[in-house]
Amino acid sequence: MKKLKLSLTIIGVMLLLFITITMFNTLTLKSRQPQPDPFNGTLDEDHAIETLSQAIQFKTISYQERSKMNMVEFSSFLSFLEKSFPKVYQNLEMEKVNDYALVYRWKGSNQEKSPVGLTSHYDVVPVLEGTEENWEHPPFSGTIADGKIWGRGTLDDKIGVIGILEAAEHLLSEGYQPDRDIYFMFGYDEEIGGDEGASEIVRTLNKRGINFDFVLDEGGAIVENMVPGVDKPVGVVGISEKGSATAELMIEGSGGHSSQPKNRTNIGRIASAISKLEETQFPADLQGPGEDLFEFVAPEMSFGMKYVFANKLMFEPVIERILLQQPASAALIRTTVAPTIFHAGEQYNALPEKAAAIINLRLMPGDSLDKVKQYIEETIDDDQIKVTIEGSEASGVSSVDSWQFKAIQQGARNVYQDAVIAPYLMFAGSDAKHYDSISENTYRFLPVQLTSDDLNRMHGTNEHISIENYLDAIRFYMEIIRESDKQ
Repeated sequence: MKKLKLSLTIIGVMLLLFITITMFNTLTLKSRQPQPDPFNGTLDEDHAIETLSQAIQFKTISYQERSKMNMVEFSSFLSFLEKSFPKVYQNLEMEKVNDYALVYRWKGSNQEKSPVGLTSHYDVVPVLEGTEENWEHPPFSGTIADGKIWGRGTLDDKIGVIGILEAAEHLLSEGYQPDRDIYFMFGYDEEIGGDEGASEIVRTLNKRGINFDFVLDEGGAIVENMVPGVDKPVGVVGISEKGSATAELMIEGSGGHSSQPKNRTNIGRIASAISKLEETQFPADLQGPGEDLFEFVAPEMSFGMKYVFANKLMFEPVIERILLQQPASAALIRTTVAPTIFHAGEQYNALPEKAAAIINLRLMPGDSLDKVKQYIEETIDDDQIKVTIEGSEASGVSSVDSWQFKAIQQGARNVYQDAVIAPYLMFAGSDAKHYDSISENTYRFLPVQLTSDDLNRMHGTNEHISIENYLDAIRFYMEIIRESDKQ
C-alpha cells in the first residue's frame, strides 16, 4: 500500500511539473509581430488602375516551345512601360538584358551599403484553348468592372512589375532619395523557368560584383483560414522554395501474348513500385521553414493550439500527424511524390515489352536529388526497374531573424495591420532561386490578400485582382523601399 501511495505521489508530482512547465511555455509565448506604423500617403489611383489595365492587354505569353512566343508583344510592352513611368525612366538607370529582361538601378546616397532588389516578371501563362468563353471578361482585355481589374497577369505577375514601378514613380514625385541602391529586376520567361530572363540578369550582375542584402520576389500572399487556430489573415513570406524533380521508373523485358502472361508483367511491376511509393511516402519532419512558420503564428493561436505549439518538443509527433492529414500541410513537412504519367502497351492482347512511369517530386530543403533517387530505389526494391531523376534542388533557406526579413514583415504590417506575417516554405517555383547566388537572402511574397478561389484563378479562368488589393500592393512596395533605407 505504501509503495502504491509513493508511486501515485511520484506520478502526481511529475504531472504537476509537466503542467507547470507546459503552461509556463504557453503563457510566456511572445508575439513575433512588429507594431504597425500605418501607411500614410496618397496615390494617383486613377493612373495606377489604368496602367495595370493597359499592361494586361499585351499578350506577353510564355510557351515551353519558345518559338511560339510573340516577341513583338514583349517589345511593345517595354515601350509601354517607358511611356507610362516617365520619372522612373528619367531618374533611374535602365538596361535591357537579353533584349527583354529589365534592370533598373535607383542610385542611393550611401554607396557603403549593399543594395536591395525587388523582382517580378511580366510574362504570363497561356489561356487554355477552348476556355476563352468561360471568362466573364476576355482574358487580355484588362477590363475594369465591379471594383476589379480582369485579365491574365493581374495576379501572376504583372501586378508586381506595375506595382513596383508605380511605387517608384510616386516616391520620385515626392522627391524621395533612397539611402542605398535599389534595383528593380523584371524577367520575361519566369513561367518557363527564367533561364533567359532572371538567370541572365544574375549572370550580368554577378560579373559586376553586385551582391544584394536581400531580393524580394513574388511567392506567398496574405490568406485566411490557412493555419488552424488562427482567425486572422496570415501573410506567408517564402524563405525557401522546394526543389522540383522528375523521376522516371522504367522496365524493359520480353512481352508476349496476353493469353500467357507471366506472374509479374512489366506493367504490374511498375504499378507495384508506384503503389509502394504512395504507401510509404518520404519521412515527415517539422523542421526548417515549416517549423519557422509555426513559431511565428503560435503566439497568435487560440489557447488550445497555442498550448500544443508552445510545447512542440513534447507534442511534435502529434503535430506531424495532424499536418499529414491535409495535402497542403503535408507538403510543408516532407518531399512529395506525385505520379503523373504512365507509358505502357499499344495493343489490348499484347504484353508490352517496356513500361515506364513519370513521377513529379517536390524536394524539401536537405533532400538532394541523389538522396531522393536512393530512397526511391530502396522503397520499390526491384532491381529490374531503372530509376533516373533530373531537376533542381531546393533553394537555400533565408534568415527569419535578420533585419531583412523584419523589414518585409514591417512593410506588410504597415499596410495589412491585422495580418500575421510569418515565414513559410514555397511549394512552387519562382525567379527568386536564380538570385540565391548574388543575394544574402531571397524572399518570396506577393503583397495581396487572396482567397482560395483567387489561388485557383492564378493560372486559370477569370484571373482578376480587386482594385483595393492592387493599391495595397503599391503601398507595400513603397513601404519596403522605405523600411530598407532604415537599416
